[in-house]
Amino acid sequence: MKGFGIGLTAVVVGLIGTVSLDAALERRNAEEMADAASSFLASLSNTQRAAATFAFDSEERQRHHFIPPETFERRGVVYKEMSSEQRVRALDLLQSGLSQNGYLTAQQIMEVEGILGVLVEGADRQFARDQEEYWVTVFGIPSAGSTWGWRWEGHHLSLHFTIVEGDVTVSTPTFLGANPATVPSGPRRGVRAMREQEDTARDLLASLSPEQRQTAIFDDVAPTNVVTGAELIVDPLDPVGIRGSALTSSQRDMLMNVIESYISIMAFDIAELRRVEVREGGIDSVTFAWAGGTERGEVAYYRVQGPNFLIEFDNTQNDPNHIHAAFRDFDGDLGRDVLREHLEQDH
Repeated sequence: MKGFGIGLTAVVVGLIGTVSLDAALERRNAEEMADAASSFLASLSNTQRAAATFAFDSEERQRHHFIPPETFERRGVVYKEMSSEQRVRALDLLQSGLSQNGYLTAQQIMEVEGILGVLVEGADRQFARDQEEYWVTVFGIPSAGSTWGWRWEGHHLSLHFTIVEGDVTVSTPTFLGANPATVPSGPRRGVRAMREQEDTARDLLASLSPEQRQTAIFDDVAPTNVVTGAELIVDPLDPVGIRGSALTSSQRDMLMNVIESYISIMAFDIAELRRVEVREGGIDSVTFAWAGGTERGEVAYYRVQGPNFLIEFDNTQNDPNHIHAAFRDFDGDLGRDVLREHLEQDH
């Protein structure tokens, strides 16, 4: 199995003289993904491969959700039914899109799914909980220079990657969740799968002056879930909250830390592409908005919205100890903007 994450090496540096940094990063990561996806598909039986693959332009690529499989049918090959070798190949593919920290976050999200099953064992529960019920799906034919995509999805974890002509274009939508958000008992007591996503926002909130809080906190009652849900296309939400331009220099750094807690989940090359988008939009134009209680243990929600992206986070269920979070691109989810440009150039 490959090591965690993808560092920026001299290979990328050497490419800068002939192609843009963005293009070098896109192609470098796309090649690793294509190799991992090809190896994964080669390890499958004919029946499994037929279940795992769809045409790139199929409607299936547009389907996504972070709810349990009992309420949203997943298609692909489920990790639970893979052989040992197939599992290794599947995890190689997962690692190709994530950083070391992101891979750990994904593993913990899946782990707490199993822990929840143990915590409620014997109770009257609506859904089964299984840390191995995650599906891998490939769209198109993964190869250098081709247009294809892949998805890793199950309850509380929905990851999507789109490659157009050999360049990684997007890694959105991204859905993350954790239940329990903090493991309350047992040998894994205290594990928090989404620690950074919560703590960075609380740090920023705590730094605000009373006047700044009046602007940032837009409601005493938190939404019961991420407002945009799993909509295929999302538009900017109401322009509430405090703008980066109204923050101090250190607070703007804290705001960037919140954004970075989502960006840094991705492999370095992909994360750097996201950082470029944030920098181009300008941190001064990004808003931070909070709703609900401000103390730990209270129902809470926040959003971070920039010109081209949206982050939503809620911890509103199970007393509360149940997190949902999403990172969306207003025009780029599932590669819409790049694919549109690609079609315009070709036709």
